[in-house]
Amino acid sequence: MPTLNRTNSEDPGFRSLVSQLDAYLRIVDGDEHSFFAQYNKIDTIKSAVVAYQDGIPVGCGAVKEYAEDTMEVKRMFVLPGQRGKGIASLVLSELENWCRELGYQRCILETSIRLPEAILLYERRGYSRIPNYGQYEKVESSVCFEKMLMMGAENCEL
Repeated sequence: MPTLNRTNSEDPGFRSLVSQLDAYLRIVDGDEHSFFAQYNKIDTIKSAVVAYQDGIPVGCGAVKEYAEDTMEVKRMFVLPGQRGKGIASLVLSELENWCRELGYQRCILETSIRLPEAILLYERRGYSRIPNYGQYEKVESSVCFEKMLMMGAENCEL
């Protein structure tokens, strides 16, 4: 079972995984890569999660504030040899828990139609498709999702 570490964009494991993610997306996105890359800078990410297997970073994800009640999921990635083991679900769940702890009510995200495995992950984790938002509004290769975060009983007023 991987261990999860809450960190930020300064974490060497996170930076290493993001570098591999960017190399992968250069291939997947093709001519559109530079458009997407401008929105995926990691220098100001305060909330990142890195999954470690035997001390080696194998998966990551991050969130950043999009609106007062909304966090945007960014930089989700699992090493190709580690996929299919539930690591992305663990990372995403930890990010959602962190968002709840910080008082956010919703997560949104954008992914590519060229990443069917990512789309399936988000659908399985309870994300619903929404109209493309912000910079992705007119991007035909983008698919956007949202998930309302249910607060635990300790956060609800009776």
